[in-house]
Amino acid sequence: MTSQHSDSTGFSFQILHEFPPADTAAQWREFLGKTDTPSAYDAPDFFDEPHWEGRHPFAVLALTGNTVVGVVTGLHQVGHVICGRPSRPQICIDSTADVYAVHKALWEGLLLEAGDDMLIDVFTWTGTRLPYFEQHGFTTRDAGANVVLDLSLGADALFKQFHENRKRNIRAAVRNGIEVVDSTSEEDVEAYYAVLCAWRLTERKKIHIGLSLAAARKVQALSGTHHQFLARYHGQVIAATTVRFYPKGLIEYSGNCSLDAFMHLRPNDLLIWRTIQWACEHGFKKYSLGGSHLFLQKCGGVVVPISRYRLDRTFLHRHNLRESVTDLSRTLLRHAPTPVAQVIKRVAGKAVEILHITPEQFR
Repeated sequence: MTSQHSDSTGFSFQILHEFPPADTAAQWREFLGKTDTPSAYDAPDFFDEPHWEGRHPFAVLALTGNTVVGVVTGLHQVGHVICGRPSRPQICIDSTADVYAVHKALWEGLLLEAGDDMLIDVFTWTGTRLPYFEQHGFTTRDAGANVVLDLSLGADALFKQFHENRKRNIRAAVRNGIEVVDSTSEEDVEAYYAVLCAWRLTERKKIHIGLSLAAARKVQALSGTHHQFLARYHGQVIAATTVRFYPKGLIEYSGNCSLDAFMHLRPNDLLIWRTIQWACEHGFKKYSLGGSHLFLQKCGGVVVPISRYRLDRTFLHRHNLRESVTDLSRTLLRHAPTPVAQVIKRVAGKAVEILHITPEQFR
């Protein structure tokens, strides 16, 4: 289903809820080819992602005439529209167009798509500001940051930037007999899925799997936007890393899992190095590692911040108020003596409990 709306400025927006017709997809891809580093979730391929089942994916295209000049993609949760994550923006804009008009078109499309939903979140690279959003009710705050590698330097130059510990672990993994291969067969998918389940059910993780074996098979089939690397030891798959990409654009580190019993063999260090080599060989411009924690920082690169734009339409802006209470309590706790800190925790906890919003309260 699609809908298109225009105004007197010559700019319009189109809302999509499924993979678009061939002519729209071609115009969309032509736009992405003009941008610096488009991602897989900026593209029509967003609708092929098996993870979105039941989450009502959508895209808003900004257009001038029949030319696409901007896009934002997102999902629906209960009362909540989410465009991206703290680890991945999902908005792309043609910097040669009237950027303010593009922002306006995307803003109007988002509001129409959101309907009665009370909370809208849009994540962007901090360098990509959305002034029209700020002027029309959206608040902004730091949301996270990603380590980003400049792949134009080449794999050898990037290796030299690695932390000495990363280099040492990569060499150790090779000496230990770790082999990194592409996931290509049904048996590979099943081996990966077994590792994923074991990894998420350990005492350390205890994370809901959230991905069926059937969905894992579908991800492997998306060879134009996803690639999976398996680490084997004596033929057994012991770790895996998945990357997501838009050809000649941005490649993103999208997932990793490993068996605790084999961590001492350093498979994850070798895996991330092999993904970097693969990305350089395939002509990608930049590699976003999907976070900025220490393991990723050991790859060198630049830590690039991500901002969140939020429109909170709940009574008293309860989401924003709840965050403010949490931020203030954390600031006070850093400087408070223990007895005072305990009081702050109790008061802040009670305030957050009062401001807690159940799904039924969203509307």
